[in-house]
Amino acid sequence: MRINNKNIKKIDCKNIDTLAKIIIERFPRDHCEKDAYKVLITTILSQRSRDENTEAASKQLFEKYPNVESIANAKPEELYELIKPAGLYREKAERIIIVSKILLEKYNGVVPNKLEELLELPGVGRKTANIVLHVSFEQAALAVDTHVHRISNRLGWVKTKTPEQTEEELKKIMSPQLWGPINGSMVEFGKNICKPISPRCEQCFLTECCDFFKNKYNSKT
Repeated sequence: MRINNKNIKKIDCKNIDTLAKIIIERFPRDHCEKDAYKVLITTILSQRSRDENTEAASKQLFEKYPNVESIANAKPEELYELIKPAGLYREKAERIIIVSKILLEKYNGVVPNKLEELLELPGVGRKTANIVLHVSFEQAALAVDTHVHRISNRLGWVKTKTPEQTEEELKKIMSPQLWGPINGSMVEFGKNICKPISPRCEQCFLTECCDFFKNKYNSKT
């Protein structure tokens, strides 16, 4: 297998921060939307959905229902067609309405900026909560989805079975300022190169530091 790493300097494979920075630099991901409520609802819509479908669904939703009050007062069936591109639209419509009602009743319409309070909202797990904390509140928060979990294990940074375990272990070896940015960058890296099935190792810039590649290559020699 031929690997094109001509433009990559010798990498310190033991320095996780260095490797994380390379991924972030090569796959930057900016979050244009910072409003905590919109980030929260969009992230709920993104569950088990492709990015382009989530974007279409959230755009249609917020064009008609622009704030927490309007969504809280909507009926689920009124949201179906708007969020249908994101999939599971019946379940997600009910969920975002319930979340909106709770935000109004308990937090005066303001999204809380504490992990524990976010996790109390229906349908909000650690990944969703950490994305909100990073994007909207600029807190050091590490969102671990399937991409982060898979790639971290393939590279050999962690040896874990669940995203929750991966989050816990990554926090021990990665600087807090990298926690937020690494999620979006690993998502892009995972979609384009380190795919779940048939990863494009020949295009990867981290093969010399990757346990998965070394094992794959050695099994063929």
